[in-house]
Amino acid sequence: MAAQCPECEANVEVQGLMVGEITFCPDCNAELEVINVEQPEVALAPEVEEDWGE
Repeated sequence: MAAQCPECEANVEVQGLMVGEITFCPDCNAELEVINVEQPEVALAPEVEEDWGE
């Protein structure tokens, strides 16, 4: 089962992954979050903002 990368439209394998897991696009190396595994779908992973103790 493969989803389509939202950045470059390459096929990204999601078989064996769980919803919420992070994977990388094999073509453009974008960091992707698995959104759905039954109907394969990935989205760009949210960037973690640094907390400078504020």
